[in-house]
Amino acid sequence: MLQVCHLYPDLLNLYGDRGNIIAFVQRCRWRNIPVSVRAINLGEPVHFKDYDFVFLGGGSDREQNLIAADLIKRRDEFAAAIEDGLVVLAICGGYQLLGKYYLTLDHQTIPGLDILDFYTRAGNKRMVGNVAVEVNLGGKKFNIAGFENHSGETYLGNIRPLGRVLAGRGNNGVDGLEGARHKNVFCSYLHGPLLPKNAGLADQLIALALARRGMEPELIPLEDRFENSACQVMLDRLRVVKG
Repeated sequence: MLQVCHLYPDLLNLYGDRGNIIAFVQRCRWRNIPVSVRAINLGEPVHFKDYDFVFLGGGSDREQNLIAADLIKRRDEFAAAIEDGLVVLAICGGYQLLGKYYLTLDHQTIPGLDILDFYTRAGNKRMVGNVAVEVNLGGKKFNIAGFENHSGETYLGNIRPLGRVLAGRGNNGVDGLEGARHKNVFCSYLHGPLLPKNAGLADQLIALALARRGMEPELIPLEDRFENSACQVMLDRLRVVKG
């Protein structure tokens, strides 16, 4: 059985981010893959080595500060599980938490978990709107779509991006990159939520989680006509050629 951890669902659920868990679980159940979800809230114990997939959504600055103070206590175990292949999806504020620090407009440095090699600084202008990104997963290129709403500008160090921005702003509106990748960690600014309209990405996460659990990672194809249509409608609006 796949073990799924939803971190801080009561605090990190901007713009329907909870839908990523719903999509992950439902796509497993349609394939008769057993899956169990546990919600972890502030102060509750969590043993990351026991999980196959962890989800961190987005939240306001206040929520992020509360969560950072709580999650720093589990930082070493979280980092060790990531190096051991734990599958993680981190969106917006959850993404920023995994980096080195967040530099505020008044030049205060808020430490991150320092698990991944990037930093974020506050920008003077919010980056808001629909986004299209070209990703390369499992040797296959395809386009994904989502919605961004952030003022933080993230700059990657020695780490891969999730993909290349085709429309929208992405990490910082300057370098043409969106999100971050490290081992089985996928970070992104894309809300929407991301997985329901991007079935290929959802299935990549499921396959990686199955492999971590020692189960067969080959997935039975699903009828994804509606999911693909939802993604394509947005790509068409953004005038992006289908990937």
